[in-house]
Parts: sequence; C-alpha cells; structure tokens
Amino acid sequence: MSASVLPAASRPFVAFPALLRAHGFAIAPDQTITFLEAITVLGPRSLEQVRQAAWATLAPQPQQRETFDALFDFHFLGGVAEPGEADDWQPDDEMAVQEEAGSREILIGEDINETGQQAIEAEALAIRALQPPDASDVLARFARDLPAALPRRRGYRYRRAKRGASIDLARSLRAAIRTDGDVMRLTRRRRASRPRPILLMIDVSGSMKQRTDANLALAHAIVQSAPRVEVFTFGTRLTRVTRALKLRNREQALAQASGLVADWDGGTRIGDALLAFLAVPRFAGYARGAVVAILSDGLERGDPSAMIGAVRRLAARAFRIDWLSPLAADPDYQPQTEALAAIRPLLASLSNGNSTAAICRHLLALGQGSAPQRGRAA
Repeated sequence: MSASVLPAASRPFVAFPALLRAHGFAIAPDQTITFLEAITVLGPRSLEQVRQAAWATLAPQPQQRETFDALFDFHFLGGVAEPGEADDWQPDDEMAVQEEAGSREILIGEDINETGQQAIEAEALAIRALQPPDASDVLARFARDLPAALPRRRGYRYRRAKRGASIDLARSLRAAIRTDGDVMRLTRRRRASRPRPILLMIDVSGSMKQRTDANLALAHAIVQSAPRVEVFTFGTRLTRVTRALKLRNREQALAQASGLVADWDGGTRIGDALLAFLAVPRFAGYARGAVVAILSDGLERGDPSAMIGAVRRLAARAFRIDWLSPLAADPDYQPQTEALAAIRPLLASLSNGNSTAAICRHLLALGQGSAPQRGRAA
C-alpha cells in the first residue's frame, strides 16, 4: 500500500503497524486494515481510545506490551524513548503478504494464553524459532520405513504380472514378432498400487506449545520421505507450510516454516480452521482419498458445531482420519470436550500423540491391514 494514495489523516495509523513490524512484531496486513476499521468505528475522542483499539486489533504478546506502549507513545506523542536503534526508520512502501501464510482472520481478542496449560479462543500473533528435536535417530528410522508402511491404493498405470484376468495385448503382440507372428504366450498385467497421500494438520495453539517443535520436525521427516504430503498448521489461522518443509536441511526448513506461521501459542479455533481449509477447493482436494493425521489435543474453544460439521465433511473425503492427542497417552483416556466426543465415531483412531516415538509407531502401523472409517467417500 503506497503512502501517497492514502488520506493524510489515515497515514499515522497505517505507519504505526509498519513501525511495529520494524521492531519485530508479527503484524499481518489484514490486522492493519482491522485497526483502521476499529478507529473508524470508535471515532476516538482521545488517544487512549486509539491505544485500546491497537491493543485489541494488533494483539501484542504480554511480554511485548511494554515495548508496544513505548512505540505507541513515540509514534503518536513524539516521545524520545524509542526502544532499539531505529532513528532512521521510514514507513514501509508497501505491505507484503507472505506467500504461504493463511490470510483468514478468524478471531481477534485480548486474552493471551501465557501458561500453555489450557486452550483459549483469542488470537495471539507471534514469531517463533523452531528448535530441532532430540529424537533424530527416531526420525531417521521413521523416514526410512515410512514409504513401505503407508496404506496403498490402486493406481491408473498397469504393470506386468505373472497372473491376472487382464491381458497385456500390446506386450503380447510385440513378443509375437520374434516368433513370426505366432502368439506363443499371453502376457498378463495388473494395475500398479501407489501410496495414499498424507494430509498432516498440526495444532500450534498455546495448549500444544510443548509439542509444536517436535511435531513440525516430524512433519519435515514425512515430507522428505513420502511422495505426496501436505502440511498445514492451525490455531486461530490456517497456514500451509508444505513448501517450506520441502527444504532438505531440517534447520533451514524449520526456520522458514517459523516465519510463515503467525499464530504460535495463541488461541484454539479448530472448527473454524478446518472450515477454512474445506472452503478452498484446492486445499479440500488434498484430502480426497488421503490419510489425514491431526496432531491436536482437541480442546476446541469455539462453537462445537463448527468442528463437528467440518470433521464430518473431511471424513467424507478422506480415506481415514487419525487424531493424535497428547492427552491420549493414558490408555483409559476418554474425550472430555463436546466436540471431540461427538466426532469420535468419525475417526479411524484417537491415539497417543504425547511423543514423537508414539506418533511414528502409529503412522508406521497404518498400512498393516488398515481400513477406512465408516462413511468414507469412495
């Protein structure tokens, strides 16, 4: 967005999110628009009302609040105590949208999950540096064994076979040329099988913060070893991180993925995130006939009917849905939330997602006589 086409009265408000981005705040372009809309709706009579609108729409982390207020005072009051060394700062010429970052803003609020022990519904945007896991040996063995362990489906290509009902006429006639046109043997063929695609959906909300780094590292191993994989993260937004995880070097891949996701350790809106996924035809196509693995505790804080309806639609497209929750480490675990209890019959399994080793064991067992759940689309 060019500053030259903006009304003069709105330029200070547009420049403030750019100042925050220059100091390390994760501010998306749609948040800037929401901030301007809030100013318009409030018709603020004081600068304090502008500050409250900025808190609500730009959603600073609790540990960033002091810096946020100092930058606000510097920008709107002309204070001299600007944090950092940015005296030569100029407003951005344009607001760039990250290539794979989700653009659907589901909820904006002020509640921030500081402890990671419970799920909340408010959105909190943050930048996070993902750390490589300690389970490197587990991931190496898993990546080696995964291609052969995946469930398979019949492909459209044919391959030569020793027996079968289908005759490979072209190959049989080519063989007859060597015997002066006499067909001595009919060559058989059968349809080749291929691995089913994998759709991996990873919860990055505050209640899952203890597993986020390890789950993204696991996703990188899956992308590197399986032929058709799509990876999405969700919290209060939906973000496709497949392209970032295709980088062979794990540290580089996780670093790039961490820059794409804006809703680390924030709220939990599983139903809205899944509905956003299904609303994009290209994304919904990734689920058709796929093995869908959802790494989440299932602590939905939004309307449970949204999550129930979204999972029902997802189950109609997928081969199977496996929900891997850290809370399911207890063999006697039973879903406690209304939404997770309602979707339990739609899931092929509700299994332990408390550790990388447990998730790897579950995924490697999928091809051992696995069957799709009831109600799956053909």
